[in-house]
Formats: sequence, C-alpha cells, structure tokens
Amino acid sequence: LAQREKKEDEVRELLALGEKLEGLTRNVGMHAGGVLIAPGKLTDYCPLYAAEGGVNVISQLDKDDVEAVGLVKFDFLGLTTLTILDWAERYVRQMSDARFALERIPLDDKATFLLLSAGNTTAVFQLESRGMRDLIKRARPDCFEDVIALVALYRPGPMDLIPDFIARKHGSQRVEYLDARLEPILRPTYGIMVYQEQVMQIVHELGGIPLRDAYKLIKAISKKKSDTINAVRERFEKGSQEKGLPKRKAKELFDLILRFAGYGFNKSHSVGYSILAFQTAFLKTFFPIQYMAAVLTYESVNTDKLAVYLDECRRVRLPDGRRGVDVLPPDVNLSGERFHVAYGAGEERTTSAGHVRFGLSAVKGVGGKAVEAILAARRGNEELPGGPFESLYEFCERVPMTAVNRATIEALIKAGAFDSVHGMDKRAAMLEALDGAIRSGQRAAADRESGQTSLFGTVIETPAADAAPVRLPEVPPWPLAEQLRHEKAALGFFASRHPLEEHRDRLERFSTASVADVASLDAKTEVIVGAMVSSLRTTRTRKGRNPGQKMGMLTLEDATGKIDAVVFAETFATFEHLLVEDAVLFFRAQVDRRREEPNLLVSQVITPDQAVAKLTEKVRIVLELDGAADAVGEELSGLREVLDRQKLKVNGSVATVEFEIHLDDAVVRTTAEGYRIPVDPELPREIARALGSAGHCDLVGPAKLVEALPAAELA
Repeated sequence: LAQREKKEDEVRELLALGEKLEGLTRNVGMHAGGVLIAPGKLTDYCPLYAAEGGVNVISQLDKDDVEAVGLVKFDFLGLTTLTILDWAERYVRQMSDARFALERIPLDDKATFLLLSAGNTTAVFQLESRGMRDLIKRARPDCFEDVIALVALYRPGPMDLIPDFIARKHGSQRVEYLDARLEPILRPTYGIMVYQEQVMQIVHELGGIPLRDAYKLIKAISKKKSDTINAVRERFEKGSQEKGLPKRKAKELFDLILRFAGYGFNKSHSVGYSILAFQTAFLKTFFPIQYMAAVLTYESVNTDKLAVYLDECRRVRLPDGRRGVDVLPPDVNLSGERFHVAYGAGEERTTSAGHVRFGLSAVKGVGGKAVEAILAARRGNEELPGGPFESLYEFCERVPMTAVNRATIEALIKAGAFDSVHGMDKRAAMLEALDGAIRSGQRAAADRESGQTSLFGTVIETPAADAAPVRLPEVPPWPLAEQLRHEKAALGFFASRHPLEEHRDRLERFSTASVADVASLDAKTEVIVGAMVSSLRTTRTRKGRNPGQKMGMLTLEDATGKIDAVVFAETFATFEHLLVEDAVLFFRAQVDRRREEPNLLVSQVITPDQAVAKLTEKVRIVLELDGAADAVGEELSGLREVLDRQKLKVNGSVATVEFEIHLDDAVVRTTAEGYRIPVDPELPREIARALGSAGHCDLVGPAKLVEALPAAELA
C-alpha cells in the first residue's frame, strides 16, 4: 500500500482524505435501554445532547468515558416473557388460588426438572431452541444451579466447556481442584470457572487483590489488554504465595484464570434469566392451559410462531396425565379480545380442566376498535339488550357498522367465528348473505339514530316487510380445500384441519427430518422432508448451464415450522407440474448453511402416492407362529406366492424383506435373503389376504436423522 501511495495519485489522495476522517464521530447513537445515574445534575458531570425533533436527552460521552467520569450505567432490558408471565399468573389466580404468586414457587421442584430434562422446552424462556433442548437433555439438570450454569454456557466461547461440565456432573469425569480453597467457589459448576464472579472471587480470596481490581482484570482479559493482565499476574502470584500457595501452583492457577475468564459470563445476569426460565417451565408443568393461553395471546401477531405453539398445545402433558390442550376457534359469542381459558358448563375448574379460546384480535383485519364494539354489543346498554348473537343479521344490527366494516365481518366468517351461530357448512352462505345483512344493520342503525319512537317513548317496531331475514340463502358449502385457504387467509394458519393431516402417517413414515430438525443438521446433509408448499416464487437463472431458465423459490411448512427451499432449473423443469401452493410433497434435498438461517437445495420431489414405492426401504412382515402347523404352512405358502409375484413388478425401486417372528418367549427379526421387491400400496393388502388378517405388513422408510424423544421423556 505504501508503494501504491508513492506511485498512484488517486491512492495518495484517498489515504490523505482517510487520515482527515479518522477519529471523527461518524454519527450519534443511543443505547436502547441505557440509563445514566449521577449523584447530582447530569450537566455537572457530562455534556448532553438532544437530536432535533427528538424527546430523548443523551450523554455526549461514549460508554467508556461516562464510566471514567464516575457515572453509573444501567441497562434496563424489556422482555416479552415478563408480560406473558403476568398474564399467565392472572389466569391461574382467576382459576383457583387468588394468592398464587410466581415469586413463591419452589426452585427445587422435581416435576419441573423432569420436564426440563426431557427437553420439553418449547415456549420455555431461553431453553426452547433446538441446540438448547439437545444440551439440556444431555445435562439433565436437577437443581437450579444447573439451570444457571447452562444458560451461561450456551453461547459462543463457553460452549467449549459444555462437554466437561456434563461429564463432571454425571460422574464420568473426576472433579479436581488445584487448591482446596477453590472448592466452595467452584463446587456449583463442578470445578469449572463459568462465571465472572467466580474468577473475581478466586483472584480476591487467593491472590489478595481487591474486587474492584479483579473486575478490571476481567475486562482486560476480554479485551486482551496485556499490560493490565501482566501487572495483575505479578500481584496475584505474589499475593497467593503469601497466602500459602506454591509458586508453581500460583502460575498454573493464573493461567487457568486467563483461559476461563475470557469465556466467563455474568452470573447475576444468568440468574435473572434462569429464574424466568424456571418460572415458565413451572407454569408449563402445573398450569399448562393457563400458560399456553398467555403465550398464544402474545404470539398471535406472529403467525409462524403461533403455528408452532398451537402444535405444542397438542403435545403438552396435563397434570392429570392426559396429553393436549384444546384450542377452540374464535367465536363472536364466546371469544374475548385475547386468548383466554374457558370452561364448559358444569366443568370443574382444575389445572387439567378447561380449554383455550381464540381471541378475536388474533383474526387478521379485526382491530381493537372492532373487538371492543363486538364485546360492547354482547354486554348491551340502555338502548339495546346484550346477550349472544343469534344470527349474522342480528350481529350487523347490534354492532355499529362504523366500527365493524365488511372486510372485518368477512374475516370473522372465514375464520369460523360464526360457526356456533350458523354452522361450519354455512360459511359460504354467510358470505353470500353478508351485503344484505350489512344493509339491514345500517337501516336499523339509521332508525335508532333518527329516534323512531312512539309518543310514550317506546321504539316503534319495524314493519314486517322490512324485517331482517334470518334464513341464509341456499349456497353449496365450500370444498374443504377452499375452506382451509380462507381460514389461513384470516388466521395465518389452518384452524379446523391442516392439509398435512390427511398424509400424517406417510409423512412420519418416510421423512428423515422435520423442518425443525434441519436447524440441528450439518451443511450438505441429505434429507427427505415431507411438507406443504406454503408459498412459491419463480425466477430466471442468470448464470450457469441454463441461463434464462425458470427456477423455484419455495417456503415449506410442516407441523414444526417453516423453511425456505431452492429448486434449481434442471430440477424445476422436471417437477414443475407438482410444485403448486398448498401441495403436500416429499422433498429430497441437501441442507444449505451459507445464509444466516439454514435452507434446502431440492434435488427430487415425490408425491405422497409415490412415496410408498420410492421411499420404502424395508418391508417388515410380522408372523405369529402360535397356530396349528398345517394352518401356518398354508399361510406361509400364500405369503411366498405374494412375494414371488411382487418380484416380477417393476417401478424403479426395490426394498428388502424382513420377517419379525413372534414366538412364545421371544421376538426374532431376520432378513429374507434374495428378496428385494418393488413396493406399491397394494402390497400390505395382499399380504393381509394371504395371512388372513391386517396388521402383518409394515412399510419401513429411511432412518430418522434426528432421534425422537422416547415415550418416557415425553411424559
């Protein structure tokens, strides 16, 4: 660069300009949650600045300089979890114990630790990512100190310490201390320096260094300030020898401090996060209905997260051992603004009873003003009595059209909010009748506005000819696919039924990974993902072997989440006819990690009907040899005929045959040598006919790439 500066005028001019700019303030920034505390007026300690048109006054000094002049910095962090906990606490109090308080829950509750150790941490603060779930299942925390440590360790740098932490916790690695005085400091983290406070305590107690200087050492190590580190090393080694530590051990201990202090996390911060994590896990364990209602309310604006948490509601374990929290759709007569816990007539209010009812505000296009108008109409007033709406027409008469417009009511119909009034199969009829119902409502409002009353102050009844009709027009109901599309448009997801439900068995049988699983897989891992195409965009290639050819950019969705996928030109040309929105398909793909979030590079697309033939790797035939020899022989002879016929078929794929033989005291599995057969949907039925009953043939798909939770852990 120096040579170019001498030879090239442009480079010389550029460097000269850069030297003038170097060190100048580029822009003014403000910490989002930073607050300065001073013993007197701030202007006595630092200059202030206010942006033109702004309301915030900030210091002109940066974060380091405000510390240097003696001001105290606070970083106030706002967490959505605090709001969720507040709502959940209120729901619990409404249900049973008006004195319930999260501040009083026991932090040693065994049931909560069982939930954490099983990795059932979806919707648990700080612990719900795939990586954290894997970590917590391996660590199996059984005390609150473990949770604090795991929260501190799960971040770049400290993650290197995780294998030792787990091994020492479970006794497969010995915990040793360089000096006995270290044990009370490091015992909670199994001899590993995890927290900054531990390092400061060691430097203070064994080296005689004041805590203020110990804190400066932490900062110096993180910023690699060798002058400060070396100065403290000399003081520490001298002080620790004065306290009885041999010189060799003093040097060794300071080297350990240098190794761990750069990773050290602030324990007080980790404790704060861990308390919230434990509180959310406690609520999910003992009050799952109330907790999930609070979670769904907050996440209702994020349809991707909402779909994940709705799926979790189906999995969650209730205190009485049953599984699943019922989430019922929005209802103009039963829903409030937010998701809430509701109970059936005569249903006892216990932690395992009740269901979650959708909030009206979760319907797209239904704003706060509209929700309040609907709730006010249900409550009633002096002019109009309250109560449930008995028809769409009555709804339009009682709810002011100034607050609720056509688009709002249409969204409510599509979301199923009128199903309890007219029935799910009448959604198309309601939409057909909507304009007439709105006109009727507007006439009723105009009559009320003009004050059509008798001399005695009673409202004059509308003539029968003008009365609002209560019968809906005869209109064919929407096909299921159209109904689901409307639900998704109104709610952001499918409410009454997901298109994946129809193919659930095959998706579970033949997928090697779910969308959520992909996050834990390495780059270039080959996967088979069964999912729905939730969006499709085509573009043209600019480079490569096929410039100008169409390629596809997909968003795939399953019960666990969404992921982007790319279908390059050659593959797209082959499978374009299958790639349509809302289609349920299998995608053979490779994990791509070149972007911030993993995505899929698709190489093959397979329909659910094709999956049996193309993705079955093994045909397992179950035989129970407990009958008469002649009968068994006849069945086996028929089975051989079926397999021999199957071998003659050709569909481009073959699977091995495995026999699972159930004896009186054992189950034996053996592979049928020489049998590799094509598979089709008829094969299980043909085997059932040969063996006299169904259930003898299991089509086994490819192995899962991510191990599923065992049943015991799900409990």
